[in-house]
Amino acid sequence: MAKPTIAIMYDFDKTLSTTDMQEYDFIKNLGVTPEEFWGKSQVLTDKNKVDRILAYMYIMKKECEEKNIPLTREYLNECGKNIILYKGVTTWFDRIAKFADEIGCNVEHYIISSGITEIIEGTDIAKYFKKIYGCNFLYGKDGQALWPAMAVNYTLKTQYIYRISKGVLDEIDDENLNAHTISKRIPFENMIYIGDGSTDVPCMVLVKENGGKAIALYQSGNKQKVLKLVEDNRINYVTVADYREGSTLEKTVKLMLETITLVSSLKDKEEKQINYFLKNNEVQNEN
Repeated sequence: MAKPTIAIMYDFDKTLSTTDMQEYDFIKNLGVTPEEFWGKSQVLTDKNKVDRILAYMYIMKKECEEKNIPLTREYLNECGKNIILYKGVTTWFDRIAKFADEIGCNVEHYIISSGITEIIEGTDIAKYFKKIYGCNFLYGKDGQALWPAMAVNYTLKTQYIYRISKGVLDEIDDENLNAHTISKRIPFENMIYIGDGSTDVPCMVLVKENGGKAIALYQSGNKQKVLKLVEDNRINYVTVADYREGSTLEKTVKLMLETITLVSSLKDKEEKQINYFLKNNEVQNEN
């Protein structure tokens, strides 16, 4: 029997990292506070009706130009090296891989973020993700950022769940994404989405309503912001953002992996029984 493949999909900011990824090195290097940076972005959005994601990417470029900081892929990668991750994140992926092997399933990890892909690629954990979906820049011949190449707002994040399900991982392959398919590489019921709040609601709802599982994380002592998600039945579980061995989050995800693996095994067995019955029935009819 083939091992079922299970996708665990993560937001990044405040889901794996303790705050927005720009606030560790990128904003600090500009010599401004996070409040000042995000405030400028919000003013641009409010005044000109600019998409919030495009607004902050514009401010990133504008601020770097004013401070004579080269906004290159390499620089953004460097800005990812000092990101602070929640406790247990650095060992999480190896522990999940070991557990998946023990129970007989394959687990793939994906990032679906409105943050900057190049910053995430600079983190130590980037190697664990089969695909990182996020915002990124178009670069000129001199390596400098020219324009947003991809901007992922909160609603657009849902398209990547369909890409993962169908196995159409290329961001610009719309033809195969929109093609009608009966079977999916990873069915929705084999998906787990982990996020931290309201910006993840479209993804959480999509996964939950199609048989998958959605988990909302909160920082210790700050459960209030996810209570609304519970009240509105947008998620399956709420846990503190702690990835350490033996944590509630680890126990919850492991239970989900076991359940999905067991259900997949029963479905496979049932399908084989049906096929066996149909095959024998055909033989009897021919006779």
